[in-house]
Amino acid sequence: MKLKITTSILTALVFLSLSTAFGQALGSGGLKLSCEHLDFIEQRYIVEHINFKTYTPELENRVIEQYVKHLDSSKMYLRQADVNLVRRSLKGIFVKIKNRDCRSIAATYKLYIKRVQERVVFAKKILGDKFKFNKKTQLVLDSKSRKYPKNLSEQNRFHSKYIQFQVANFVTSDMSLKEAKEHVIRSYDRSLKRVKSKKLSELYVIYMDAFARGLDPHSSYFSRDQLEDFKISMSLSLEGIGATLSSKDGFTVIEQLITGGAAFRSGQLKPKDKITAVSQAKGKLFLKPVNVIEMELREVVRYIRGKKGTKVKLSILRKEGKESKRLEVVLIRDKIKLEDEAANINYLDRVINGKTQKIAVLNLPSFYADSSKKDGRSAANDMKTILKEARSKNISGLVLDLSTNGGGSLDDAVKIAGLFFKTGNVVKQSQKDLSKGQIPLADKDQAVDFAGPVVILTSRISASASEIVAGTLKDYKRAIIVGGDHTFGKGSIQSVHYLPQNLGAWKTTVGMFFTAGGASTQHLGVEADIKIPSVYSTDEIGEKNLDYSLPPKKISSFKSKDAYVEKGKIGAWTVVDRSLISTLKAKSKKRVAANKDFKEIIKDMKKAKKRGKVMKVSELFEDEAKKKSDKKKSEDSKTLSKAEKIKKYLKRADVVEAVNVLADILTLSSGAEITIGSKGKKEFLKN
Repeated sequence: MKLKITTSILTALVFLSLSTAFGQALGSGGLKLSCEHLDFIEQRYIVEHINFKTYTPELENRVIEQYVKHLDSSKMYLRQADVNLVRRSLKGIFVKIKNRDCRSIAATYKLYIKRVQERVVFAKKILGDKFKFNKKTQLVLDSKSRKYPKNLSEQNRFHSKYIQFQVANFVTSDMSLKEAKEHVIRSYDRSLKRVKSKKLSELYVIYMDAFARGLDPHSSYFSRDQLEDFKISMSLSLEGIGATLSSKDGFTVIEQLITGGAAFRSGQLKPKDKITAVSQAKGKLFLKPVNVIEMELREVVRYIRGKKGTKVKLSILRKEGKESKRLEVVLIRDKIKLEDEAANINYLDRVINGKTQKIAVLNLPSFYADSSKKDGRSAANDMKTILKEARSKNISGLVLDLSTNGGGSLDDAVKIAGLFFKTGNVVKQSQKDLSKGQIPLADKDQAVDFAGPVVILTSRISASASEIVAGTLKDYKRAIIVGGDHTFGKGSIQSVHYLPQNLGAWKTTVGMFFTAGGASTQHLGVEADIKIPSVYSTDEIGEKNLDYSLPPKKISSFKSKDAYVEKGKIGAWTVVDRSLISTLKAKSKKRVAANKDFKEIIKDMKKAKKRGKVMKVSELFEDEAKKKSDKKKSEDSKTLSKAEKIKKYLKRADVVEAVNVLADILTLSSGAEITIGSKGKKEFLKN
């Protein structure tokens, strides 16, 4: 699953008035990030960021801490004395960068390389002929619960235990101890190779992102490659071969073929194929193949992606039984639409009070928006089209699935919330200058695109733009929220600005948002009306656990009466009242208690909580059967047809329960057990 815990206003800015270094570069090709660029970019963050108006000692300390985390988040390589040395070396870093002195960044990275080399040597020594596998090994894996080792002896003790876990992960995958040791050693060699191959420009990217993360958890720096990925995720299109790739044991492996893409249409490639070399076309010929074994995945992707209509040749290694087959495949790159990430709808028939009614399940994986075109594709436009289709099929109710939606375009969130009521306020955005108050963002489209009952499915993965839609429709009593305890709790807004000369972009937190009821979703998220067990309902997932997250705030309610449509008129929708939610809770609770999938989720959650911070190698073997089963399911899912994927999705426990809740609403409303909204609107008008 891809987690995109970001919210963005897409603003493609080209800076015309720049510092001398930038101005001189405008006429040339793309640049690599260098020391002379850093001060200018830092100043852009300070100008835009909601909280920071100047450089402060607190910000410097934050940036240094984030830089250390970027180097060694696992606390595996650096010792406490090393961390102290890095802190001293980077003291006064803002002034140094202003004076174009970035030597401390390179120096601290050299120390890091040295420590990684030492760990590789140590790992190979431990994994020698005398290595004994010990299932009784236990240690604290979570780096947040550990301090950096005080000395070499302490570091070696931890590393020895950690190696036991690394070996165990392979042994529990039906691998011999000898093979497992070889895999672990190769993984250390690859890590060292990656660390040593970092260019100076890449070190500046690390520092620049550390600076951004020092402001708050959602400000960040995009390198040119990361910016390309960001554009793809927002536009849902790219030019390439149409395959999902991963890196395993030094090989680039094809995970999935995107339906309709060049790789899929060729009929020559399969999931699990390994790409060993890539050759570019030049005229009618191909250039010398580039060996991509042991190459970093991002580099391989750079070779494979290309403009529509151009050719690329892939050298493939395929395992067939016990034999290995080599082949070459020539593909013509094409425009690929990432439909798996787009809004999609499925229909289910339910017999309710003796009558067959159609229920729609609309899955929205992200709030995408292609800002590169005047009429670019967007989540809001797709949703509007889909709801028109749903109305033509006379659906009785709608489940809107935001359970895996990490956010995206703010503008689309506002428009999508407005699809379900007439007109009115959706959110207010705070500004850097508090005296200017908040900026209201409202839906101005008077059409109610769907007036029937709505259930919104959420989880702690639902973040940002998802929280705007869920929170707003809950405030207006327009929808019932079903899901884990609450959503992620990200109540801030980011703006993305492009840098010139292909230097990437900076993403900055420019405000906090408040839903129509006046609440901020920051830390608190949107609480589910009907809670169901979720694997994501853990303390590890949520805004409040992130470094330097902004504190929650609250403002006065700004709900609009214009959101409502008079009963009997076109577009009239029914307000959800508390008695309905109470009845639905009781019905859902009984189903959940009897559901085997939910029982398994509860069992896993209890087991994880019982384990606490200390992990035992033996526990990996206790879960061995489940691990193998999960791996097989994951492998099988990569070869499923579109129809099979839909069938699997609709059988998901949380989706099934959301549909059941919606069916209950339809049953109650048509069976007259309860009058939906009999008091809700009156209560709203009193508030």
